[in-house]
Amino acid sequence: MRLAAFVALAVGAVACTPHQSASPASGVADASVDATRVDARASDAGAGTDASREAHLGEPRDAALEVEAPPVPTFDELLPILFAERTTSAPILAACPGSLPGDARVRCLYDERYKGDPKAAGIAHELFVKWHVVAGVEVAHTMNGGYRGMIRIEPAVPVGENRHHLEWVAGAIRDFDTFFAELDRSRAGQGRPVAPSATGTSPKPYRFQPITLRFMRSIAARTPAAYAHDWEVAYNFVGTLNISADAVRETMFHEIFHLNDAAHGGWWSPGALGGVFDAVVKKCGTGIPCLEPYSPNGTIVRGGTYYSFQPGNGVMEYAAELALRYYREQRAALRNLAKVKPFKCGPPENARAWALMRDEFFAGADAVPPCSP
Repeated sequence: MRLAAFVALAVGAVACTPHQSASPASGVADASVDATRVDARASDAGAGTDASREAHLGEPRDAALEVEAPPVPTFDELLPILFAERTTSAPILAACPGSLPGDARVRCLYDERYKGDPKAAGIAHELFVKWHVVAGVEVAHTMNGGYRGMIRIEPAVPVGENRHHLEWVAGAIRDFDTFFAELDRSRAGQGRPVAPSATGTSPKPYRFQPITLRFMRSIAARTPAAYAHDWEVAYNFVGTLNISADAVRETMFHEIFHLNDAAHGGWWSPGALGGVFDAVVKKCGTGIPCLEPYSPNGTIVRGGTYYSFQPGNGVMEYAAELALRYYREQRAALRNLAKVKPFKCGPPENARAWALMRDEFFAGADAVPPCSP
């Protein structure tokens, strides 16, 4: 169900108000603007929502999430994703007839979808050819935004002045591709065997492709920035978090983690990280000074606490922020970028959560040096 996973995604990208600025490492999310990064991550922090838990846990597991990556979409499968707003496909089929060779017909489909902007058509087609990422549009609908009320969602095509959104998302996918290749080489170079998952089975890798992208625009609202479900990520042109290439890249990593979390045994994080999360919450409540060493990232909800521990977000948001922290630290270590104190070198709870995340989704790879005695 599309609305069921209004999955929160406020990731490391921080929404800044006109009178505030914040760095990805430490920021204040204005609940009035983005109610804590809810967006993509569907639970508005501060909305007190058990809706987020329902969105993550209340629906039957989708069997499709339990299998290996699906086959490459066919022309007939691409058509309703690229043109979700159309009531008839006749004009498109006339422009891209079955007499065209398979690859040429698919390229024709992208040229029709992104007509008038050949650069955007080329980017979207490259996403499909290289990574089987389908950049289409969302279905028009009205979603329940909790305390923000009902939000009208309309399909939107990332062309012209909005092409940069497609470019940012494509840049994120390229970066993930490079990152995982670098991580694999690093693990192999260290002679690290693939660690078993928490259940003792061989872990599935963090999957970032193939996925479906659905571009959209919210009407008279700037949330959600994005939401995810069933290997689809919907992206909002006017979302308050979608303000830069780096912000979108981190948002996408956080959002896609939710999809992976769901695919690992029907939400991996509650069972694997619930004990760590609950112990920290029991110890600290919502106290910011107490939670500081335990929070994977520095975003603080206005009027609340760290996004990772904001009441109503739950362990699944903590897990997504932990996955984002892993990505940030590994990326910095692999590329000799500016580094921060390793999360695993904080309290013992951090090391335990880090190891569980590392082994379940990243095959035990860790390019960050061991902690000093």
